[in-house]
Amino acid sequence: MAHDHHEHHDTEHQQGHRHGHGHGHGHGHDTDIDWSELGPLLESQAELTTPVYERVMAWLGQEVTGPGLIVDAGSGPGVVSCLFAEAFPGARVVAVDAAAPLLDRARARAARQGVADRFGTLAGELPEVLTELDYPADLLWASRSLHHLGDQRAALAAFAERLAPGGTLALLEGGLPSRFLPRDLGIGRPGLQARLDVLEEDWFARMRADLPGSVAETEDWPALLAVAGLKHTRTRTFLLDLPAPAPDRARAYVAAHLSRLRDGIGDALDAEDRATLGRLLDPSDPASVHVRPDVFVLGAYTVHTAVRG
Repeated sequence: MAHDHHEHHDTEHQQGHRHGHGHGHGHGHDTDIDWSELGPLLESQAELTTPVYERVMAWLGQEVTGPGLIVDAGSGPGVVSCLFAEAFPGARVVAVDAAAPLLDRARARAARQGVADRFGTLAGELPEVLTELDYPADLLWASRSLHHLGDQRAALAAFAERLAPGGTLALLEGGLPSRFLPRDLGIGRPGLQARLDVLEEDWFARMRADLPGSVAETEDWPALLAVAGLKHTRTRTFLLDLPAPAPDRARAYVAAHLSRLRDGIGDALDAEDRATLGRLLDPSDPASVHVRPDVFVLGAYTVHTAVRG
């Protein structure tokens, strides 16, 4: 779950967290998660964020002209993979993930959207599974999957090795925790989301430390891309801005997110904050996120790119 800006992974944390990704996918170790059941939630989260991904792809399109192969490393149920297929109609897209049920959903989505003829999937753990690709990638997209791999520097080197000459690695990592509510909710102690952020940061640090082969790394992504032998690093941040009053789909996302937080780290909150969270999640309470007029979604998604010489 780590930071709200790992929303795809948030879900895994609350469900038993398989490694760990994100979106994660592509590298799980736990086997007790029902990915068939979790797939719809992961899809709805990615669909809510579609405006961000569309702007990311327009930006990437300025750098990546006519890619033959796009690889989504840690694809989950394939929402973003299919967006890539639509944004780059000349490309073949391969969705890579460790969770086979999510790849089933990805193939079904590709068929519904009419891109199945140039859409494939590859099941296995990152980064090793990438050696099974038939061709090097012109664009390799890794959205919050890297931070679920113990040795991120080694994983980036493996990603870089799977690029074609002139190919681009696009890494979505970092950003800022999302916000859904004003600082003062009118109930409980002001600053609830900031306190939740602290607990999520603690969880994220424990998750990273517990990964197999975990190596502490300064999260200077452009520097790490350069160490991997890539050039021409660029960074840009994209906002998801759904202002209040939030539409029903955004409210459902906020309620699901806060519910997972309560289940995952709620015991670390004091009694007042637990009570506030309970009211926010009680549909019969006029202060709940289901009905209150000040619910919004504001998130920042940071993408780093670099090119293989």
